[in-house]
Amino acid sequence: MTTILTCPFKKLPTTSKWALRFAIRPLSCSSQLRAAPAVQTKTKKTLAKPNIRNVVVVDGVRTPFLLSGTSYKDLMPHDLARAALTGLLHRTSVPKEVVDYIIFGTVIQEVKTSNVAREAALGAGFSDKTPAHTVTMACISANQAMTTGVGLIASGQCDVIVAGGVELMSDIPIRHSRKMRKLMLDLNKAKSMGQRLSLISKFRLNFLAPELPAVAEFSTSETMGHSADRLAAAFAVSRLEQDEYALRSHSLAKKAQDEGLLSDVVPFRVPGKDTVTKDNGIRPSSLEQMAKLKPAFIKPYGTVTAANSSFLTDGASAMLIMAEEKALAMGYKPKAYLRDFMYVSQDPKDQLLLGPTYATPKVLEKAGLTMNDIDAFEFHEAFSGQILANFKAMDSDWFAENYMGRKTKVGLPPLEKFNNWGGSLSLGHPFGATGCRLVMAAANRLRKEGGQYGLVAACAAGGQTQLPDCCSISL
Repeated sequence: MTTILTCPFKKLPTTSKWALRFAIRPLSCSSQLRAAPAVQTKTKKTLAKPNIRNVVVVDGVRTPFLLSGTSYKDLMPHDLARAALTGLLHRTSVPKEVVDYIIFGTVIQEVKTSNVAREAALGAGFSDKTPAHTVTMACISANQAMTTGVGLIASGQCDVIVAGGVELMSDIPIRHSRKMRKLMLDLNKAKSMGQRLSLISKFRLNFLAPELPAVAEFSTSETMGHSADRLAAAFAVSRLEQDEYALRSHSLAKKAQDEGLLSDVVPFRVPGKDTVTKDNGIRPSSLEQMAKLKPAFIKPYGTVTAANSSFLTDGASAMLIMAEEKALAMGYKPKAYLRDFMYVSQDPKDQLLLGPTYATPKVLEKAGLTMNDIDAFEFHEAFSGQILANFKAMDSDWFAENYMGRKTKVGLPPLEKFNNWGGSLSLGHPFGATGCRLVMAAANRLRKEGGQYGLVAACAAGGQTQLPDCCSISL
């Protein structure tokens, strides 16, 4: 993997093992990318484990996910997180005093509210006696918040957890350069006018150049989009295939939105503006229009564009998680069980976005299930190329044997069960909040479609992946 993926895109060897093997069986998107009606499945085993408390999802909500720089641009992250918490309280009518702990995920932190979970909780009216903390794990920060809550409940430490996440890309922290920061700190420590003048004399205009945050790996200095472009090339995923998949995502999201299936979205009245009621990044286009866009990362030869990538998004999500006995005692009918989860890590240079391929068989084996048992797949769509490269890796015996130490391939998720209500490409991807959206989409789909098992996967910066397995209880 490393040898081929580190080659510059325009010089990718056409005789490489990956290019040859995966070009032989390219994924044909045009005939497969429509979501087919779900088939009713038979009731299967419950996956309950002896001497371990059952953890259930009572319900979950999210603010509408909006393109950064639009209606949320004048807010702060805790405003969005507070809106998600308030929406959850209204949706579930859970008494605030029964919540034992609140956990939120976020990625690019606002320095004024570094523990955004605590600030949002106080703003939403929770007791100051209710602990809250914030976690960060790139795009799986909300997943980490959820699984932390699962652990607290399963261990008997808590009965009721609120887990969620938030991201506000409209207002990201931009720092002075390191030289300017050092000068300002030294000036603050100077005790005499002479010391101050001496320090000021060292000032240079280039000190004013700001440091802008980037969606890039610290360890490799490579942006995630650049990595996605290389991955698509290594697995021979064409530009057309990527555009077709992106169009599928937007078309299914628009259909789900029009049919009222995105029930986790709660309206949010933006102060001084109108009430926002729906996601605004869903924009079905045409393959002809998408083909006009230029490569976004590797120019001029790349295949990843703005049309087949997720966009910078503002939004927040929140879920109410309980011990099953507590939920039933309070009269709730839970939407899903949270059964098993798995975190894996890969090389952040050459396997940054392949985590779902590695994690899927592990969590299925842990739960005693197979791909055929899964009724609803919800995978995070960072890029079309990332999804399709994972598909090809999962459908390859050669990849399984040479890179995963497995005798047989993982297996390809059936597209008629995959992200049927759209995904991050179309709905949006607030880094810290997507995990809860994925789980709620799986839970709501299972109940709507009469399925029992859902599988959720998300890749993240650092080459890490989290993959929970949730089981519907509606049967």
